[in-house]
Amino acid sequence: MDKVINCFSKRPDAVARLICFPWAGGGSIHYARWGKILTSIEVYAVKLPGREARAKEPFFQSMEQIVDEVINVLLPVLKEKPFALFGHSFGAMTSFAIADTLKRVHKLEPIHIFLSGASAPYSEMRIQAPKRSDLSDEEFLQWMTRIGGTPPELLANPEVVKLFLPALKADLHVVENYRCDRPESPLLSCPVTCFDGKQDMPHDLQAWKDISSGDFTVQMLPGAHFYLKDAANEKIILDYITKYLEMAEMDYL
Repeated sequence: MDKVINCFSKRPDAVARLICFPWAGGGSIHYARWGKILTSIEVYAVKLPGREARAKEPFFQSMEQIVDEVINVLLPVLKEKPFALFGHSFGAMTSFAIADTLKRVHKLEPIHIFLSGASAPYSEMRIQAPKRSDLSDEEFLQWMTRIGGTPPELLANPEVVKLFLPALKADLHVVENYRCDRPESPLLSCPVTCFDGKQDMPHDLQAWKDISSGDFTVQMLPGAHFYLKDAANEKIILDYITKYLEMAEMDYL
């Protein structure tokens, strides 16, 4: 468990668990911090190979590898109490892939799925999106500069770039080769909330409505792709998550 999950604050009396999936190239620390803020919710931040304490492990090459590892580790504890999923960008795709397998194979479903900064994987906007993982390092850094979220001084430091670029490209390779068909009927019944930055590139958020028969909500917040790093936006997101998971726990009981 500790190899794959980062949990800063164990909360045995939590009303629910929030399982968070990193953005491309990201680690677990950003979300693990949330566990110190959300006093009624236990936060599990997923650690992928090739970074943090798993830096010496080879990167995963497919979404199936991520899904298999995370579910094998989490399956025993997912039955203990209600759980929700949160993912930004690459993490939104991972959240959906996990939810899909949990429901189809294990008959388990989150009480809420929070998806941020990404089009649905089967949407035309996503399918037509240019592949970034094949760009040269120079072109890739130019693209990163455009989308923002990474301090320019880091992008200008070759040693720092050498550390984070391989993980970022590996994750983008996974998500760019992840394919799934638009659901013919809703797979889930839980509520779905999509967050996005108002100044980010457009995403087909409405396409996520097809994954569930539950309530569907879109929350647009100020900022570009990494809008969720802004302290004010983070507070809005965490207050929203807390409100809906505490309400859902009452329904669950």
